Amino acid sequence: MKIGIGYDVHKLVEDRDLIIGGVKIDYSKGLLGHSDADVLIHAIMDSILGALGLGDIGKHFPDTSEEFKDIDSMDLLKTVYNNMNDRNYYIGNIDAVIVAQRPKMAPFIEKMRERIAGVLNTSIENINIKATTTEKLGFEGREEGISSQAVCLLINK
Repeated sequence: MKIGIGYDVHKLVEDRDLIIGGVKIDYSKGLLGHSDADVLIHAIMDSILGALGLGDIGKHFPDTSEEFKDIDSMDLLKTVYNNMNDRNYYIGNIDAVIVAQRPKMAPFIEKMRERIAGVLNTSIENINIKATTTEKLGFEGREEGISSQAVCLLINK
């Protein structure tokens, strides 16, 4: 077994879609980034890559590469899954948290879990996603950005 941790943060800006956990959320702002800036998927990918000892998403999907400009992070997650599978590991479980003052994430969490479980070829019961605010403290509380953290347990086949 191996464990990994991931963390990501993106700035909220006008004129961008808000995509978290592979789900488009109707909101007045979106996350700024080279890809679709899916903060949750980025944290999950980093947790898997970390558990495998393969660095982070910046190493595998550099923001200087046009290949990854505006790419769907779910496609990147599939690549990370293939790396994991090629090394004979599968998901034991993932536990993640989204930190955002607004919008409320609760209505979208089950769809996020479904999408992530599908890409990672695991049961939805192995994917846990929580959301919290910071009681208006910090950059998340001021609605300047959204962060996410994830831990994963990988099991050798």
